[in-house]
Amino acid sequence: MPGPALFSMLVAVFAGSAVPFQAASNAVLGKVLGHPLWATLVSLCISAALVLPTIWLMRAPAPLTAQLAHAPWWVWTGGVGGVIYISAALILTPRMGAASFIVCVVAGQMLSSMLIDHYGLMGLTPRPVHMGRILGVLLILAGMGLVQWFTPSVPAAAESKSATADHSGAQENNPSLAQRADADSSARS
Repeated sequence: MPGPALFSMLVAVFAGSAVPFQAASNAVLGKVLGHPLWATLVSLCISAALVLPTIWLMRAPAPLTAQLAHAPWWVWTGGVGGVIYISAALILTPRMGAASFIVCVVAGQMLSSMLIDHYGLMGLTPRPVHMGRILGVLLILAGMGLVQWFTPSVPAAAESKSATADHSGAQENNPSLAQRADADSSARS
């Protein structure tokens, strides 16, 4: 396997390894904030706050705003996908567990990616589906089934007790967080 291809694969694996942490931390944030959609908003705001200095540090050229009038309508749908994914992760990760949720996400990504590749959707170069790719996706789907089959389900009551314990434990271990929570509740009274 050539060096650049291997490097690209390793970077992709590293990026993918961050996703379960994002799902789990956002799930707890949703409980702390009182609703999953608030955590979605906070997550996306943090993303924007991190990408802005990165744009500056990498000296990215200004966007070609004149080109926007000629862009296809679907170029704006990436943000919609982000909201759907983050919100689903917030709600489903505590119910399913990180591994079960992520394996389902990967299965969905592979199925839609194969369609995008095969038909060359969204401006990508077509890459026809062939038996090797189909078998690879079937193995992923089989893996999804195995992960689901061997993952014990957690009753909803235990799930909410765990989240409450996690939140109160975080407050005990971090006095500043506890003080802020007390100040917030006093301010609301």
